[in-house]
Amino acid sequence: MHTIKKLNKISPVIYDYLPKENYNVSSHLEDDSDAFIVRSASCHEMDFAENTVAIARAGAGTNNIPIDKCTEKGIVVFNTPGANANGVKELVIGAMISASRNLPEAYDWAKTLKGQEGVPALVEKGKGQFVGGEVKGKTLGVIGLGAIGIMVANAASAIGMNVIGYDPFLSVDRAWSISMYTHKAEKLDELLEKSDFITLHIPQNEKTKGFLSTPEFSKMKDGVIVLNFARGGLVKTTSLFDAMESGKVKKYVTDFPDDDMLCHPNILAIPHLGASTPESEENCAVMAAKQLRDFFETGTIVNSVNMPECIVPPSDAVRVTIIHRNLPNMVGQITNTVAKYGLNIADMANKSRGDIAYTVLNLDHDITDEALSEIRAIDGIVKVRVI
Repeated sequence: MHTIKKLNKISPVIYDYLPKENYNVSSHLEDDSDAFIVRSASCHEMDFAENTVAIARAGAGTNNIPIDKCTEKGIVVFNTPGANANGVKELVIGAMISASRNLPEAYDWAKTLKGQEGVPALVEKGKGQFVGGEVKGKTLGVIGLGAIGIMVANAASAIGMNVIGYDPFLSVDRAWSISMYTHKAEKLDELLEKSDFITLHIPQNEKTKGFLSTPEFSKMKDGVIVLNFARGGLVKTTSLFDAMESGKVKKYVTDFPDDDMLCHPNILAIPHLGASTPESEENCAVMAAKQLRDFFETGTIVNSVNMPECIVPPSDAVRVTIIHRNLPNMVGQITNTVAKYGLNIADMANKSRGDIAYTVLNLDHDITDEALSEIRAIDGIVKVRVI
């Protein structure tokens, strides 16, 4: 029986993929669970038990999880890229049109007419102050062409916008999904200089914090509208305010407002609604549950942010999974130890990612506790598990 603690409210659809006969999934478990499934709760202060092997984030961002700490302890961290992409895409397109057409200001003004005489006439008289431009024919710059960025780019193309995409790490698989009408910029400056709207879809980390700062704002068109549905820290707040004061940035639309942004006349502050749809939450929950089940039952790792991808089919063999340092002769030491105990390796897989590696062994016979102990004692071994 595997124990999985929920750190947030998660769609009950997970129970369809984590049957109670094999999985105890609850928010009332102790913190020494085998795995955790989380949305927004912070895991940074948690002390993980030795038996904890996985954390599944029902969403794409993992800044609420201590990735380095998990890697050191051999805890696989999964996320669910693309599961909430449609929900975010729809909100980005809607927010872009709302900002361009001054809809939030118009909504607020219309409410002030309540109880006045001759509302239809007042509406006609006052509507001119909210006139805004159409997005068709304008240029949208999409920074980050992952699952969400590509969907935004394709949707913008479909409504008649010119689209420029920038992503120096664009994968071949992702490239196939991009509309032929999207121009891929080789340099960020090209996108900044040509775009009427700019939308961010990159992860936040030490390298991308403050990604848009004074130098980037200075290269943008005057009157640009910037949208941030990725993470708040990607935009340096002081630089943003300076850019709005000068007229460089006409409006800033964010799903991650802070106190300084609330009630600012040029900021459309949205309370983190990007993935807050029943469809997105269910999609993320399903993907997270499937990933945990595949990992527990076969050792397969997909969509991990800290471990190498390794897809292994189910097998009747005794399977040993080993997370270890990516060092010379590590696999040799492991296989020699297995051979020492008279065990034959029927099949194996080995994958690496930077300083960490993952080895899966299919054995013809059960492995003894003594053999497992000797493998765990090898310098560089992080986590050993028998399936």
